[in-house]
Amino acid sequence: MMTATPLESAERIHADHATVKHLGHWTEATEFDVRARRATVVLDLRSPRIGWGEPVSVRLELLSAAVTLLLPEDVAVDSWDLAFTRRGRVKDAQPGTGPALLRLAGVVTDGEIRIRRGGTAQLTAMCSRAYLDDLRRAHREGGLPVVDDPTRERTH
Repeated sequence: MMTATPLESAERIHADHATVKHLGHWTEATEFDVRARRATVVLDLRSPRIGWGEPVSVRLELLSAAVTLLLPEDVAVDSWDLAFTRRGRVKDAQPGTGPALLRLAGVVTDGEIRIRRGGTAQLTAMCSRAYLDDLRRAHREGGLPVVDDPTRERTH
């Protein structure tokens, strides 16, 4: 696998034979460096804390891995700088048409990038241990969960 030059101030995610999920308000970064080998990675980029004024960049280095990106409805995805070796593709059922832009770059070998927006993104987040923990916290504190919808702020 080719080693890509990492982004300078990127949030780094590494998954090796594992499942890694970052949901809800987990970062304010606009650059991400994802390395995954025989793994599954889910990144929630729907938080209003992520500034979509500038393009958000995700540099990928995948080997037999799947990355799911949860995005706001209007974000367009630019995958021009992605190189595929053997099998691989970007699955985006409902392309975004807004001014916000997500740039994908890097190398994908036998991998897949899945883009989820709207209700599909919400359901993906809800099918996680983090959501169950967030529901328990919200019930205990009397607030609302935020993992399923990061635009909703915690009330307590």
